Parts: sequence; C-alpha cells; structure tokens
Amino acid sequence: MKLTRIYFFLTLIFMSVLSCTSEKSLSVKVIETSKNGNKLSQVSSFTETNEVSSIRINPEITYQKITGFGGSFTEASAYLLNKLSSKNRDTILSAYFSKEGANYSLTRTHMNSCDFSLSNYSYSPVENDIELEHFSIQEDKDDLIPMIKDAMKISEDGFQIIASPWSAAPWMKDNNKWVGGRLLPKYYDTWALFFSKYLTAYKAEGIDIWGFTVENEPHGNGDNWESMHYTPKEMTDFVQFHLGPKLEKDGYGNKIILGYDQNRAGLQEWVDEMYRDDNSSKYFDGTAIHWYESTYDFFPEALQYAHNKAPNKYLIETEGCVDSEIPKWQDDDWYWSKEATDWGWDWASEKDKHLHPKYAPVNRYARDIIGCLNNWVDGWVDWNMVLDTQGGPNWFENWCVAPVIVDPEKDEVYFTPIYYTMAHFSKYIRPQAEIIEVKKSDKDLMVTAAKNTDGSIAVVIFNEGTTQKSFQLSLGTEVTTISINAQAIQTILINTI
Repeated sequence: MKLTRIYFFLTLIFMSVLSCTSEKSLSVKVIETSKNGNKLSQVSSFTETNEVSSIRINPEITYQKITGFGGSFTEASAYLLNKLSSKNRDTILSAYFSKEGANYSLTRTHMNSCDFSLSNYSYSPVENDIELEHFSIQEDKDDLIPMIKDAMKISEDGFQIIASPWSAAPWMKDNNKWVGGRLLPKYYDTWALFFSKYLTAYKAEGIDIWGFTVENEPHGNGDNWESMHYTPKEMTDFVQFHLGPKLEKDGYGNKIILGYDQNRAGLQEWVDEMYRDDNSSKYFDGTAIHWYESTYDFFPEALQYAHNKAPNKYLIETEGCVDSEIPKWQDDDWYWSKEATDWGWDWASEKDKHLHPKYAPVNRYARDIIGCLNNWVDGWVDWNMVLDTQGGPNWFENWCVAPVIVDPEKDEVYFTPIYYTMAHFSKYIRPQAEIIEVKKSDKDLMVTAAKNTDGSIAVVIFNEGTTQKSFQLSLGTEVTTISINAQAIQTILINTI
C-alpha cells in the first residue's frame, strides 16, 4: 500500500513537471492592421473564439534568405514629392525609409523613361551615337535623383536599388519607336555600354546601383507605352555575349543581373533558356517576376520550378500594383473591399477571366507576398511609392494605385491601408532573414515566418475572412493564444534571445 502511494505521488509530480514544460508561455508582441481601424497598432488584449486552431513554427527548418522589401523610385513619384511642402515630403520619405517607418530595404527605378514619367526621354538622345559620347542622366537630376538621395539620408540600414530599362532610344530599335520593336543586333554592344555608363553616371551622383533587370516586360505591354521585346534566347544571348562581359570589363562584374522581369506564368521557358548551360548561367544572378498575370493566383508551381532550376539564384518580385484603377481618396474601406479591378477584368480572354476577379487591394498584397515567401521568392518590390488622386502623373494616362496618395494642390497626404500592409513585411523581416517552417491547421489563414539575423522571429498572418479567428502559436514548448480580427494582417514578433 505504501509503495502504491509513493508511485501515485511520483506520478503526480511527473505530470506536474510535464504540464509546466508543455505549457510554458510564449512571449510575443503583436502588431495588427485591420479593416476595423488598426494601422500597425500593437494589440495585447485578445478575445478567444469557440474554435482555436494551431500555428507551429520551427526555426530549425529554413528556406531562402531574404533580399528585401520595398517600392520603386519613379519620375512620377519624385515629381509629386517636389510639389509638396518640405514637411509633407519629409513625412513620406521618413514613412518609407526610416526605422520608425516601413524601413524599405529593396527598391527599383527606371532607366530612360517609363509610363510613369512625364514624357518620353532617353539618356542617349543623339542618333547613331554608337560610343554614347552624348550619354547624360540630366533628365533625372530635377526629381528622381534628389528623391533617391534624400531617401538614402533617412535610411539608417541602407537599401539596394535595381534599375530597369523599359526601352532603348528609338534609333537603336527595328521599328524606330518608343513602343514595341526589338533592339537591332548592330546595337547590342552599344546597349551593353549604356548599362555601364549608367552605373558610372549614378556613382558620380553618390548613388550605388545594386543591379539590373535586363528589360522590363520583354513580352511587351500591349504596345501601349515604352517597351522593347526579347525572346528568351535573344535576352540570354545579349547577356551572355554582350552585357555580362561588358560589365566585367568595365569593373562592374559584381553587379546583379536579373533576367525575365515579367509575369510568373511564363517562367519555365525563360529560366530554361537563361540557365541553359554554365556559360549563360554565370552571368544571370537570378530571375525577376511581376504579378500582373493574376493578382489573385501567385502561381506556386511556376515559382517552385524557377527555384528548382536555379536554387542558388535570386527570385525577386520586382513590380506589382493595383492597376487600371483611380485610387480612392481618404476611403480606407475601399482598400479592404472586393471592388477593385485590374486590366484583366475587362481584357483577359475567357479562359483567363478567373485569374482577374474583383479583389480587395489589401488582399492582393498580403496574399501575394505571403504566397511568394512560401514559395522561394526572396524579395518583393512594389511599384510607385507616391501617386496623385488621379493615379498619375502618367504620360500614357495608365492610372494606378500607390500606397501613398497625395493632393499636391492642397498639400495633403493619404497613407492608404496598402502602405501599412507593405510595412508588416518590410519593417519586421529584414535582409538576410531566413524563411522558416510553419505548420497550421486553419486553411483559411495565410501564414509565413522568418528568423532575422538578430535571432528575432517575425510571423505574418493574414485573415481575409469576415470573422475573427483564434489560434495557438507555438515555438518548441512555448505556447500562446492569440486572436486576429476579421480582415486583418498581423505581424507577431518573438524575441528568442
């Protein structure tokens, strides 16, 4: 009897120790943006729902390293900033580049003009200037370069810049036009020289360009604004035999070259050609993609294929925005509502209509970024940082939405919910962070997680649904229960040190 009693008490002690071990509380900081009004707000009071799902994170299983998150320096954005008061200009740049703001780490800009320029222009305006003796970036010095320089002053951590051409000057192309056409083979060396001269000119301004995409949207854009077409073989040949060797010769062999730079659905044929052999692969540092094939479907199979083809190369989303829409002014609800359309709503073929539903702008961003991060994408760059209430300026009148909208006449600024959505990633998942394993039981929650170089972990959760949800978040033996509002995105920070 005495022995039985001892066993009983030992069992109680063992169960008590086991209980304490398995129910250790996980210390977290929860930041939320939601339709009900939270904007990167810290929340600490949670209402548990009847059903509690589970999210388990495992930092021992790691995937890709993060290059960064951010937006694009365009002439349109830079021009608008110069029309605002210095106070509002500084407010916007600080919101994007300071540690207290979104702390953008990866950006993009255009070489020569693009649709979000005020007009067509080239750094090589003189025809048949094969040696580019008249090359000049003067056009960028009024607006674009000052915006980049001021952002650099604000950013404590610094940021990388990807430069992309939309088109060579018409005189280098077979149709002698800004729109469409192909680069004439006799100008391949001239066009490679153009990239080198751009690096030198920007370096003289104190701006270090991290790398390039070879061509923005080589399939073209429906022959609407600046474009220049390449087949996969044409682009690969240009990089292997002209651009790569030229940059090496001029001392720029360390610059990043990203191929493709268009929609994800066409990835396979491009990466197959880019990485056709060691001689071509050595000049391509990675692949750039856009989201316009669908802002609903993030094409995980295509992303997986591109990664598996070149697992040690970059895979960066270099452009995405809510297009074919005039932005709503001071109307947060619109950005959470399924009212927005894109170009495909009207123009996609019947077989592709399902890829272009009416879809809330916040949902597009949150869903796409999480989907990309969970399928090997290591960087995500938004399009224009600032647009006006018309969705421009844009010489082609191709109106779009940006995270920050301004009314330059009234000197007013509107930070849309898209801005806060971007910040949930850029602010808390820093360069060189590693994506880590996540397992969840609720299929309706989208989740990704990353471990930063300082040991902290950021878990980003998106609840697209119209009901609040609760979940147990666990890391090893530590557990905490959290609720997320309906139509909300959360970043949960865990300090593991």
